[in-house]
Amino acid sequence: MAFTAKDVMELRERSGAGMLDCKKALADADGDMEKASELLRERGIAKAVKKEGRIAAEGAVGAYVDEKNGIGVLLEINCESDFVSRGDKFHGIVDAVAKTVAENLPSDVEALNVCTVEGVTVKDYITNMTAVIGEKISIRRFEIYKTAGKIETYIHMGGKVGVMVEAVDFVAGNEETLHDVALQIAAAKPLYLVESDVPQEVLAKEKEIMLVQMQGDPKNANKPKNILEKIIDGKMGKYYSEICLMEQPFVKDDSQKIAQVIGNKFKVVRFTRFEMGEGLEKKSENLQDEVAKQIEAMKK
Repeated sequence: MAFTAKDVMELRERSGAGMLDCKKALADADGDMEKASELLRERGIAKAVKKEGRIAAEGAVGAYVDEKNGIGVLLEINCESDFVSRGDKFHGIVDAVAKTVAENLPSDVEALNVCTVEGVTVKDYITNMTAVIGEKISIRRFEIYKTAGKIETYIHMGGKVGVMVEAVDFVAGNEETLHDVALQIAAAKPLYLVESDVPQEVLAKEKEIMLVQMQGDPKNANKPKNILEKIIDGKMGKYYSEICLMEQPFVKDDSQKIAQVIGNKFKVVRFTRFEMGEGLEKKSENLQDEVAKQIEAMKK
C-alpha cells in the first residue's frame, strides 16, 4: 500500500516521532497507518528501555486544581536536562499527569501508573513520551488535597518550585492574600505551620546545638548550664520565625508576621512545597563528553 507525504505528517502529529522515523515505519507497515503507529510505539519502547538507567534529576513541578470538587494536586516529574524541562511538550506531560492524579486520586506513584491517560496507562504514557522526547522521564512524587475549603497553588520559575496551600473559613475577596501566602512559602521555605507542629526531638536537637555554640563562646565561660538554657529559651522565638509559616516576617512587609497578614480572612490548615530535584543526584558531564556521546549514539 502506497503512502504520501501527508500520511507521514499525520503519523508525525499522532505519534510525536521524528519525520524519518515515521517515514520508515510507514514503509515497513506497507502504508498501514495503524500498524505504523504500533511499530513506532514498539520501537519507542525499545528506545525508552535503554534510557531507564539514566539519571533524571531535572524536571518540573506542576499543579492542578479542580475547584468544583475541591481537589488540588502538586506533582513533580523529572527528566534529564534543563533544556527539555523548559519545553512545552514536557510541561504538557506534567499537566496531563497532574490532571490524571486529580481525576483518580491514586495513593502513590505505583497506583498512578495503572491509571489511564490519553487512552493508555500512565506507565505506558511515560514510556512513550520518553521515546518521543529522547530523555528518561520519571514521576517522582505528588500530593493530593481534598477539601471543602479553598486551594491555592503557585508555580515559580517555570516549575523549579511549586506550592499548594489549603485554607478554610475563607472570606470572599481575600484571594490576593492567599496567593501572597503561597508566594511566602515558595520564598521563605517554612517547614511547619505553627510552633506546636515542631516535633519535640527537633526542638531538643536545636537547643543542644545552641548550647554547644554558647559554651564554646569565651564570654559564657563562667555561666552555669541552667543559665545558658534560659538564654536559649529566649532565643527560640527567632528559630520559630525561621521555620514556622505563621511566625515568619512577611516577605512583602517584614514589619508584619504572616499570622497578622492573614488575620481573620481565612485559616491555613496545611501546605506543601516541592523544590524540583531536591535530594536527587545530579548528572555531572562536561559538554565535550556529552556531544561525543550523542554523536556515537547517532552512529548506532
